[in-house]
Amino acid sequence: MILRKRYPDLFHGRGRKRNFFEGWYFKIVDPTEKHAFAFIPGIVLGAAEGASHSFLQLVHGTRAYFRYLSHPVHAFKARKNAFDVSVGGSRFSLDRLHLQAEDTGVRVRGRIEFRNVVTWPDTVLNPGSMGFYNYIPRMQCYSQVCALDMDLQGSLEVNGDKIDFSGGRGYVEKNWGSAFPHSWIWVQSNNFTKSRASLTCSLAHIPFLMTSFRGFLIGMTVEGRFYPFTTMNRSRCRIEQAGRDVRIRVRNASHTLTLETWTDPKKFILLHGPRDGRMVPLVQENLLGRVKVVLEDGKGNRLFSDEGNCAGIEYGGRQMLVLDGEANPSCWEAGQVLMPVENSYPLEGMPGRKSKLRGR
Repeated sequence: MILRKRYPDLFHGRGRKRNFFEGWYFKIVDPTEKHAFAFIPGIVLGAAEGASHSFLQLVHGTRAYFRYLSHPVHAFKARKNAFDVSVGGSRFSLDRLHLQAEDTGVRVRGRIEFRNVVTWPDTVLNPGSMGFYNYIPRMQCYSQVCALDMDLQGSLEVNGDKIDFSGGRGYVEKNWGSAFPHSWIWVQSNNFTKSRASLTCSLAHIPFLMTSFRGFLIGMTVEGRFYPFTTMNRSRCRIEQAGRDVRIRVRNASHTLTLETWTDPKKFILLHGPRDGRMVPLVQENLLGRVKVVLEDGKGNRLFSDEGNCAGIEYGGRQMLVLDGEANPSCWEAGQVLMPVENSYPLEGMPGRKSKLRGR
C-alpha cells in the first residue's frame, strides 16, 4: 500500500473486488505529425455481476475513430513493484509498448521503445503529480502524469500499413478510483514548433466525501526546466469560453501561463470512461487540436511563446454544456476554476523513473 502511494504509476487495484477502475493512457505522435494515436489499457471491477472486465482502447486520432476491446479480468496482468501492465497480447511500461491487438476492421502490431523519459518532479511528502492528495483515502478519482515527454523508437503496423514512430514524441498518464468526476477539461501537447517543450493541463470539479472541490493540475516544461501551476501550490486560474474552445490563464507567485485551444469538431472521438461501475461512452477527445502557449515571468517578460500541434484536448461531463454556449462569468479564484468542470485527471512516477526536471 505505501509503495503504491509513493509511486502512483503502479497498479492500485490489488485486493479490490468491485466499484474500481484503473487505466493508463499512452499517446504517441510520429515525427511528421501525420499520425497520432492513443492506447488505453485498463481494468474495471463493476458493481454489478458480469460488469467486470479488462480492456484496451485503440484511438486513431488522424482518422477520428476508436475501438474498445473487452477482455476477461484474468487477461489483465500487472507487476507488483514496477510499472508493467498487460492486457491480452499487449504490454505497456515506461520503457516500451508492445501491441498485438485486433478487432473488426482494425489490426495493430508492433513495438515502440521509450527514451529520454521526463517525469513530474516529486518528493516523499508530495508523490507524483497529485502530491499529498495521493495519501488521502476514498477520493473518487486519482490521477498521475507518468511521462511529461519522451522520445520514440520503433514502428507499428496498422491494418497492414507500417508507420515509423522513430523520432516522434510520447506522453503517458493514468487514472484510478471508483469513477471519473462529472466534468473536466484536459489539454496536452509536446509537439511544439520552436523548442523542446511539453504541456499537460487538467481542470476538474472533484467530488470528495460529502462535498466537492474545484482543482487543477498544470505542468509546463521548456528546455529542461519545469513550471508547475496547481491547486497545491496555490496558483490561480481563469477560464474563458471561445466557441467550443477555451482560453486558460493561470498564475502563481513567479509565473503566468496562458493557453488557447483550437479544435475541429469533426475530429472529436467519443471514448469510454468509468461511471456507476461500468465503462460507458463518456469522454470527448480530439488528438489533432492545437494549443497556443505563452509563459511569462512575474515582471511580464515573455519566456516562451509557441504553438503545440497534435494536441490532446478533452471535454467531459457537464463541461460540454458550457462549451455549447451556456454563459458563465470569469474570475480569479485561488485553487479554483469557475466553469463547472467535474472530471479530473492527475498522474506520475515509480521505481526506475527516468530524467528529472529542474523546478521553480
